[in-house]
Amino acid sequence: MNILVIGATGAQGGAVARRLVDSGHTVRGLTRSGAGLPPGVTPVTGDLADASAVRAAFDGVTHACVVLPMVFEPSVVETYIRNIAEAAVAVGVRRLVYNTANRMPSVPTSVAAFETRRFATSVLVESGVETVVVRPPVYLDNLCAPWVAGPLAHEGVLRYPLPADLPVSWLSHADLATATIAALTRSTADLAVAPPTTAAVAAPLSPDGLVGALTPEGLALDLGGAEVVTGSELAAAFSVTLGRPIRYVAQDLDEFEAGLTHALGATTAGEVVSTYRWIAEHGHDLYDLDPAALEKALAISLTPLSAWIAAQPWTELAR
Repeated sequence: MNILVIGATGAQGGAVARRLVDSGHTVRGLTRSGAGLPPGVTPVTGDLADASAVRAAFDGVTHACVVLPMVFEPSVVETYIRNIAEAAVAVGVRRLVYNTANRMPSVPTSVAAFETRRFATSVLVESGVETVVVRPPVYLDNLCAPWVAGPLAHEGVLRYPLPADLPVSWLSHADLATATIAALTRSTADLAVAPPTTAAVAAPLSPDGLVGALTPEGLALDLGGAEVVTGSELAAAFSVTLGRPIRYVAQDLDEFEAGLTHALGATTAGEVVSTYRWIAEHGHDLYDLDPAALEKALAISLTPLSAWIAAQPWTELAR
């Protein structure tokens, strides 16, 4: 397989690209500058807004993994995704795995971060390219950010902007990579055998709410980690693994947005935080999942929560 990873300079795409390289695949990554790719990934310089550059990046590609950048302007996202779809069709890509970077609510919302990804999904699956859409929840790796790891290490407080009673199937980037490669390589017949999830969040690809529900246009998979926990249960897992008391505190969303603005800018931060606001008000079951069903559908083993916690250098991360 010759594989193109769009988004390989980011955390999600980079995790996938590294795993593909480690597995012996030929991998190239589209990048604006030619830099920032994981070792072993061949750079292809170009911009998603440039149709000819995207077409060149796909030359000779048999499979592709796509994560869009953190851009939520509908017209820009439309340009990006149509360029990707047209290039994939032109070279005859055998399978494309598209990571929405979040779960998709089962009903339309006013949140651009959800709806632009829903639109991108429709463009890809209607293109005729065999498409597997993977929809992850929130990432465990977010907890490694200094603004989380600092209070965790110094105050015994696990602070994150999700309600304390929200069930979340926290996913690691490493397990994202494992799941993505399975979605890229397993037959669609094998991927489509999983039973219903606890949360019917599979529209528009699979309105019956099945993990791996097959439609004529594509296949949708809600991803998640090995365990579904509330904030309090997550803190309890940290307490047991680290051997000291940890308590969960739901971070104020205005405070979260102010901090994120420094890192991403006001527009992007506002769009990201709008997903957290929607989840707090409407999405109690959005991040729920049956982990055993996912493991069966993809023939993978997800990392236990305690093992992931134990593997992180929390003192170093808190500096």
